[in-house]
Amino acid sequence: MNLRRDVFQAIADPTRRAIVVLVASQAMTAGAIASNFDTARPTVSKHLQILTECKLLEQEQNGREIYYNINPTKMKEIADFIEPFRKMWDDRYNKLESVMKKYKPKN
Repeated sequence: MNLRRDVFQAIADPTRRAIVVLVASQAMTAGAIASNFDTARPTVSKHLQILTECKLLEQEQNGREIYYNINPTKMKEIADFIEPFRKMWDDRYNKLESVMKKYKPKN
């Protein structure tokens, strides 16, 4: 069965977010990634499979080892999706700050 993985469901899991953070700085093997967690290696492999299926991570064969890399294109898609919401909340907080600066408490 070929399931379509949703990127936001994938990053909803804290372990998968931690894996993305680890791999963002350098490519790593599954074993190197697994050594950072107190879970069974097959569990980490399942997380890697999900992240790869939704294209957040890419695999690169180097000899006998498979290295996992961050997919910057997919990360940019996520950032582009989130940006309008970030801007909206920044604008709202800035308006609130401006109102609060004008507010003078009654003594």
